[in-house]
Amino acid sequence: MGRRKSGRNISGWLIVDKPAGLTSTTVVNKVRWALNANKAGHAGTLDPDATGVLAIALGEATKTVPYITDALKAYVFTIRFGQATNTDDAEGEVIAESDLRPTDDEIKAALGRFVGDIMQVPPQFSAVKIDGERAYKRARDGETMEIAARPLWVESLLLDDRPDADHVTLEMVCGKGGYVRSIARDLGEALGCHAHVRELRRIWSGPFKAADGLTLEQIDAIARTDELDTHVEPLEVGLADLPRVTCPTASLTALRNGNAATVIASGIDYGTEVWAAHEGRAVAVGRLMGSELHPARVFVA
Repeated sequence: MGRRKSGRNISGWLIVDKPAGLTSTTVVNKVRWALNANKAGHAGTLDPDATGVLAIALGEATKTVPYITDALKAYVFTIRFGQATNTDDAEGEVIAESDLRPTDDEIKAALGRFVGDIMQVPPQFSAVKIDGERAYKRARDGETMEIAARPLWVESLLLDDRPDADHVTLEMVCGKGGYVRSIARDLGEALGCHAHVRELRRIWSGPFKAADGLTLEQIDAIARTDELDTHVEPLEVGLADLPRVTCPTASLTALRNGNAATVIASGIDYGTEVWAAHEGRAVAVGRLMGSELHPARVFVA
């Protein structure tokens, strides 16, 4: 028999404004302790030096993590021109330098090639797996790897500020799997001057905003209290991008047992992924086949 996890059966989302200097996993563990939750995870890793919105899923909400991970996200980041590093950010070793500095017009002209459907090579220091091992582990051993380019959808990439000749601040909205460090690296190469990320902040991810997030100091101040519970958002928030159908009482038991059942839907195409609600609470996620929902994920009441 497996060991039962300790803690409360609490479900929902707690939004954290992550500080620099901590891994996403460390933040998850802090939140799990503060809420005495038996299960927690996050939607979308942030690098240790990055700040901004980190959505922490609790209990049954962990089943909705893929829908937040797949959602659009927005980043504001500052690039340092004139230096390439082995990590593509300020923590790495400088591996190439240039005295060339692009003009604002040159930067704006170059940004266009990074918008839309693009192919992006992840950084050497990334969590991408190469032959079953994380790239960053092999990079730490001094190995240089051939990492295959991956598709990325970039909704927009705009020049936000140019504080001085060495730096530019950009704002990007992109889909799943984007590496801001790769954008900085490739932009520097396109402009012929080298570049790396100096600062990075995720300002929103799907329905969640950094401005609405709690700091770790705020969480520590009300940890293990009912007040912290009031900041936990319903798990249904994580399903905001999916169409909603209604689960009648007669279908409730069948859906909760993972079986197909009749739901009430209107104007939704056959085969669409939807979520079913009963009295406002999520029951299941699945494919709508005519008037029946075929569940793929079921939420425990």
